[in-house]
Amino acid sequence: MSITGLLVVCVILGFVGILAAKIVPEVSEYMDIVREVKAVAADPAVRGSVHDIKVAFEKRADVAYIKSITPEDLDISKDGDQIVISFAYTKKIPLFANASLLLDFQGSSSQQKEE
Repeated sequence: MSITGLLVVCVILGFVGILAAKIVPEVSEYMDIVREVKAVAADPAVRGSVHDIKVAFEKRADVAYIKSITPEDLDISKDGDQIVISFAYTKKIPLFANASLLLDFQGSSSQQKEE
């Protein structure tokens, strides 16, 4: 391998590494949000009002350090006797200069676990 080839490979690996370092925390926070939303929906102590559900999510979000959404961003509904909590948000990640990456996240407490 020539020095030019080695430089090209290093630049590509550097770009992929920077991209991964910026995306992984956002995906991790999304997974935390889904986990907390499902936990709130399944909690028998918050079967009362919408306000109780939002307060329970806010407490869990503070502990999990969730900053991308607030309780006001939650869409709360009922499907039979089951509480369904949905959310959607967009995250803009600056990469370099004027280039950014836009990620759209959405989830619900009724989502099935992916295996």
